Amino acid sequence: MPSINTLFWDVGGVLLSNAWDHHERREAFTKFNLDSAAFEKRHAVIVSSFETGEISLDEYLEQTVFYRERPFTRDEFKEFMYSCSKPKPDALARARALVASRKFGMGTINNESRELNAFRIEKFGLRDIFEVFVSSCFVRLRKPDPQIYALALDLVQRAPQECCFVDDRAVNLEPAKKLGMHVIQMQSAEQLTGELKKLGIAP
Repeated sequence: MPSINTLFWDVGGVLLSNAWDHHERREAFTKFNLDSAAFEKRHAVIVSSFETGEISLDEYLEQTVFYRERPFTRDEFKEFMYSCSKPKPDALARARALVASRKFGMGTINNESRELNAFRIEKFGLRDIFEVFVSSCFVRLRKPDPQIYALALDLVQRAPQECCFVDDRAVNLEPAKKLGMHVIQMQSAEQLTGELKKLGIAP
C-alpha cells in the first residue's frame, strides 16, 4: 500500500469556524432583525451560484438582504459576515506542524464563496499552510460532487491511496472514500491527531 504523502483539508469546521453556515446566518437574523424564513428561501436558490463563484458577494446580498431598504448598510452587513470567521488554534497548529515537517503536500478541498475565501486565506495565513486551494469558488464545483475530489487528485498528481482528506461532515467524506482516499471525520483537534497517527501521519 502506498504511504500517505498528501493531505487535503476542509477549512470551515476543521481549521476555522464556518464562514457563512446556518449558525452564522442565525446570528445575522438576530443582529439585523431579519425575517429568517424569507432570507433562507432566497439563500437556498442562489447558494450554489454564490459558492461556485458565479455571483459575487454584492450580488448575493442584493438578492438575499438588500432587495428592499434596510436600516443598516451593506458594509455593516459585510463587516459582520467577515467577523464570523474565527480560528481553531489547535487544529491550525497541527496543520502547521505537518507543513514544517516537509513530509506532506497540503491542499484544501472546501466550499466557499470567493470574497469570504480570499478574506480567510489572507487573515489566517493559509497560504503558509497550503500549496493548492481546491475551493468551490475557484473550480466551479462543490462538495460532495465527486468531480471536485477527482480534480484535486489531478492537480497534485497523486494516487487516491496516497492522499488523506479531513472534513467535519460525513457526507463530504463519502465520495473521497469511494475514490480510494483515506478519510478522517474531524470531531476535535485531539481526536484528529489520534486519527492522523493511526495513518502514520505525524510531523
